[in-house]
Amino acid sequence: MAADGAVEPGPPAAVAAPSSAPARAPASGRLFRPISAEDEEQQPTEIESLCMNCFRNGMTRLLLTKIPFFREIIVSSFSCEHCGWDNTEIQSAGRIQDQGVRYTLTVRTPEDMNREVVKTDSATTRIPELDFEIPAFSQKGALTTVEGLISRAVSGLEQDQPTRRANEDAIAERIDEFIVKLKELKQVASPFTLIIDDPSGNSFVENPHAPRKDDALVITHYNRTLQQEEMLGLQAEAPEEKPEEEDLRNEVLQFNTNCPECNAPAQTNMKLVQIPHFKEVIIMATNCENCGHRTNEVKSGGAVEPLGTRITLHITDPSDMTRDLLKSETCSVEIPELEFELGMAVLGGKFTTLEGLLKDIRELILEGSLKVHFIMNDPAGNSYLQNVYAPEDDPEMKVERYKRTFDQNEELGLNDMKTEGYETGLAPQR
Repeated sequence: MAADGAVEPGPPAAVAAPSSAPARAPASGRLFRPISAEDEEQQPTEIESLCMNCFRNGMTRLLLTKIPFFREIIVSSFSCEHCGWDNTEIQSAGRIQDQGVRYTLTVRTPEDMNREVVKTDSATTRIPELDFEIPAFSQKGALTTVEGLISRAVSGLEQDQPTRRANEDAIAERIDEFIVKLKELKQVASPFTLIIDDPSGNSFVENPHAPRKDDALVITHYNRTLQQEEMLGLQAEAPEEKPEEEDLRNEVLQFNTNCPECNAPAQTNMKLVQIPHFKEVIIMATNCENCGHRTNEVKSGGAVEPLGTRITLHITDPSDMTRDLLKSETCSVEIPELEFELGMAVLGGKFTTLEGLLKDIRELILEGSLKVHFIMNDPAGNSYLQNVYAPEDDPEMKVERYKRTFDQNEELGLNDMKTEGYETGLAPQR
């Protein structure tokens, strides 16, 4: 097809109107016949239609045809003998394809300019060498050639040049320069790339060597994005809405309780806290307005770990007293140099600093005069001591993971706990 056969953009398609004029039926045989200039029986169907320019009757011609090695298309052409307005466009005769398609053609010879091209409304046309793009839905669909696409782009740019020259002369000059570059492409003085990207999958670039492979043409099929589905008007399945989970990390929850000292009504505050480089813990604090009693307790936010944890810190500087510390209710504390040991569950769970935990013996070590080792041994693996060098290793602190003894498992109530195959041991209920 010659380049001047390119489709020019125009107003919306004409609307068919009742008429006494007979419409010529398609030629006998198959409904969609392969496109051919030598097929004299392949004639368009003519329908008298309303002109959307002068609102008088014109003529619409419909041609149902098939592009070789592609698919069926409908070519429609309208012309009005009263006002001279005409409009031509193509539509795919099939459905939107399951995948989008991208044609990448390297134009090397003048013969490549004569390749047939089907470009639908939804296709984007690009020429990377000129940084040039024709966006989707900015032009009507066209059955044309590579040269016809370029000519159509030139015509579109030249259309408003007189107005630009009057109002924005500098912009008009740059567009004139760009038009010259587009026209030079038709001479194929050097190779360039034409990309037609159509998410509907209904565009086409001819392979003159079909069914053999075309080394100049790369065809890529791809899955559409959600945005492309919406652009094509497809009813994409909305992602299943998950119920919003309440974010407890930034909220302090309150619930009513009784004071453990005077049994008066009191309030307990609870908050979920993420400790860096460790895990989530639950901090609970109770304040009694009646007797002034205050308590705070820390619960691990996770399960019992597979291995116990022994954390050994060599206290060498007063700054070590400011390290954050989480002592679970299952953790014991040792200071070998002082022959001091605090058994598990004596103080319950605490989230504090090292100084806070050692307030009873700080007279000996706060000034740093005595360098001691502080050992936290938690068979449940739910205690923590801040590493001030994190994420690097702390040269003064050692964290050991160990396998619990039978006695430690007994204290934690794990020996008699059945976690696997317990369903088979259940007696049937009657």
